[in-house]
Parts: sequence; C-alpha cells; structure tokens
Amino acid sequence: MPSQSNLVRCPWAQGEQYVAYHDEEWGVPVHDDRLLFEMLILEGAQAGLSWLTILKKRDNYRLAFDNFDAARIARYNQRKREALLQDAGIVRNRLKIDSTIDNAKAVLAVRAEFGSFDAYVWRFVNGTAIQNARQSLKDVPARTTESDALSKDLKKRGFRFVGSTICYAFMQAVGMVNDHLVECHRHRDCASLSGEPASKGRLNHGRRGSSGKQQKKKGDRE
Repeated sequence: MPSQSNLVRCPWAQGEQYVAYHDEEWGVPVHDDRLLFEMLILEGAQAGLSWLTILKKRDNYRLAFDNFDAARIARYNQRKREALLQDAGIVRNRLKIDSTIDNAKAVLAVRAEFGSFDAYVWRFVNGTAIQNARQSLKDVPARTTESDALSKDLKKRGFRFVGSTICYAFMQAVGMVNDHLVECHRHRDCASLSGEPASKGRLNHGRRGSSGKQQKKKGDRE
C-alpha cells in the first residue's frame, strides 16, 4: 500500500489543508441537508477569494452561522446581521452575509416542496453521481449543462451567489459529479460511494455540457 506522500492526487491538492479536504471530502456523495446547505454557502462565500481562505475560516463559519441550521439562520434579524459584519472569523461582505440568510429561507421553501434539499438538488443529476474520466485539469469544465440548469432554478427560487460556476464547484464538492482525475487515488473510491440515489424524482437536461475550461477550484467564481 502506498504511503500518503506517494499517493497520486488531483494537482490542486497541495498543502495540508487542501490534501485533507481532497482525500476526505471532495467528491464524496453528500445526502445530508445541513452539509449540502453548508457547502452551497461556502462555495458562494469563495467568490473572488481562494478556497483555502474559506477552508481556514470554515470552523468560524459554523460557529457564526449556528452550524448552518437553515431554520435558525432564516430568523436572523438586523442586529445579528450587523454582528456578523463585525466577525473577523468569516468573510465580512454584506452581500454574502445577506445572501446566506436569504438562501436559508429559500432552502426551507425547497424542503417544504420536495421533502428535503437533498432530494431537490440531486434531481439535477437524475439522482446518481455523474462519473467523469478526466485525464487532466484542462479537461475539467467550469460549468456544465447540469450546473446551468441548477443555477437557473436556484435563482428562480430566490437563491443568491449561485451562478453556474459556483453551482458546478458545489456539485463537484458534494459528489454529484466525480471530477477526480482518473489517475487520482480518490477517483475509484468516490465512484464506489455513488450507488445511492438521493431521490426518486429525476430530471433530464440532455447532453452534458463542457466549456473546456480549467477547473476553478481555487480561483474566482461567477
């Protein structure tokens, strides 16, 4: 068995925090509503920043936003909003803070309609993770047909900071798509975990799109 240092990983997994996130979380199918909401918010918070910045602030985000309890966040008042703007442990951007509260309200509405946020988002990949066979980062698109559809529907439902590029990063993170490179030691592991469809409802968005752009895991977001 190869040592941790000798394992082949996706090229972006450099440094202790990135390696831990890559090896333990990225691409693992998520069906927990709280964690799905957390990842959607964190991916949006990254816009214009590096993902490493968000990883370093992740525990602070959980503390500041009641462990991403959507019902609690939806009830935040103006006093709480102002307190969050003074919290150095998170990204102190008023638009991003306000969008987190708005998105919490939107998540509650989605749950009321679909039973869970999990059931809703996984419909955009027909309930089963898309298994890709990327050879290099050049093969990884910034957005796809599925992320376009998810982004459009989320916006229609009142979500914010959910452009298609952000949505695709979210889909990669929560295992809706397996974008580990085929040579990466996690590609097969994540594929083996994808056999549990999240919901019975399915949508068909046609052929999967590809922009041919390099994955923007650590770059700017839409």
